[in-house]
Amino acid sequence: MHEFSNTEITHLTSVLRETARQEILPRFRKLDAGDILTKSGAFDLVTEADTRAEKAITAALHAAYPEALVVGEEAVAADNSIRDALPDAPLAFLVDPVDGTWNFARGLATFGTILAATHFGAPTMGLIYDPIGDDLVWANTTEQAAFQNSQGSEHTVKTASAKPLDQLSGYIHLKLMPPEKQPAIAALFPLIGQPGSLRCSAHEYRLIAQGHVDFVLSTCMTPWDHAAGVLLCQQAGGVARMLDGSAYSANLQEGPLLVASCEEVWRELHTKFAPILL
Repeated sequence: MHEFSNTEITHLTSVLRETARQEILPRFRKLDAGDILTKSGAFDLVTEADTRAEKAITAALHAAYPEALVVGEEAVAADNSIRDALPDAPLAFLVDPVDGTWNFARGLATFGTILAATHFGAPTMGLIYDPIGDDLVWANTTEQAAFQNSQGSEHTVKTASAKPLDQLSGYIHLKLMPPEKQPAIAALFPLIGQPGSLRCSAHEYRLIAQGHVDFVLSTCMTPWDHAAGVLLCQQAGGVARMLDGSAYSANLQEGPLLVASCEEVWRELHTKFAPILL
């Protein structure tokens, strides 16, 4: 298994930072209607920033890790067979160049770039970069997750402690869940302190890892959305498991996945959601 050093993290960060400067930020709030296209539906968007940023990141990864498989969100949208190679790859990178494209296309600053590495599907490195703040949260398998600001100053991060259900805040991707399950899931919202969605996995996972929110519940298992965040939260003291209790893998194509700040919160939410979703 490839173990990522701090030097490698610094290099990968520089790749994401330079890509944001060249391909993402110059297009933020400057897109015309014709620059925004739909993929699977009206809320699944792609822009020139997505495609050009992914190409730049992919080229840099191939140059530094020629033996690695690179699985980019936009590349998979064009050729789903790329994702099929993930379970057999000893080193693979998952790239979401502009996570939160709907927000980005509407001029909202809640978007980010997600990069993860996996070993036969198991996350081994996660890096979530915020181009607006020019900062990141990252983790490997041997160190506690850390936040790094734009000047390079760094400190470790830790997930929140347990609290009652009516005091929990977190994210539930309701409209991505099976339609027949949505009414029962929505009926639980009043029991939870503050459920919602940022329409951006990058910021949702960053907030859990930093101890600001308590959970994320997802059923759409796109690996570029979750692999980095799972590792970040685990290395910050949180719990990330499939709702049936099994380990997360980027190879999985069906959910549900529950990521929580601690074991107590995971178990409390499991008692509510498992009878509906399993």
